[in-house]
Amino acid sequence: MTYFEFIAAECASIDSGVGSNKSVMFRNLSVSPSGFYAWCRRATGQGPSAATVRRADLLVKIMAIHRDSDRTYGAPRITAELREAGTLVTEKTVAAIMAAHGIAGISPRTFKVPTTVVDRSAFMPPDLVNRHFDQGRVDVVWASDITYLTCGEGDVFLCAIRDEHSKRVLGWSAADHMRAELVVDCLQMAVATRGGKELVKTKGTVFQALVTFSWVV
Repeated sequence: MTYFEFIAAECASIDSGVGSNKSVMFRNLSVSPSGFYAWCRRATGQGPSAATVRRADLLVKIMAIHRDSDRTYGAPRITAELREAGTLVTEKTVAAIMAAHGIAGISPRTFKVPTTVVDRSAFMPPDLVNRHFDQGRVDVVWASDITYLTCGEGDVFLCAIRDEHSKRVLGWSAADHMRAELVVDCLQMAVATRGGKELVKTKGTVFQALVTFSWVV
């Protein structure tokens, strides 16, 4: 006799206080009420409840979205995808289903790769445009910066130069380091594209490199 059968038999033999005794048996036998009632429905030929069917349907959809995202999406983004497809569901429900079946997304890392290291002792050229980058025509002011992209094999640093009037990217370079050649390669591409004169500089150590400074001035 299974635990479910035992509980059902005991409940049938009790004339009063069924609810209380049933709760005690659930607790002592470590049986979930939902599991017991699901067994009762199956035993009487009623089949799964509407809630069970809905959760099973949601599980299939969640697994499909998670797979299509290369297993990176968590509950918030999966919920958004479900709602966009017309499925009304709360993020709490999606998170509970994912947790119950060991489905997890990839959380953004809290560590940020530093791309600006200030050298306070370095010489800084004057701001010739007084922070007014768009001077009304192309090739008057270029601006540049370095950022990083997180890829499957590690971080890739990207340097780009943009014309501040046309907003066109004139040059770019990517590497797994932030040495001066990353910026020089970017400058070479920009100069070959448009032959610009000015580069708005930041206080970053890379942009203070002598070889880069010789290109700028």
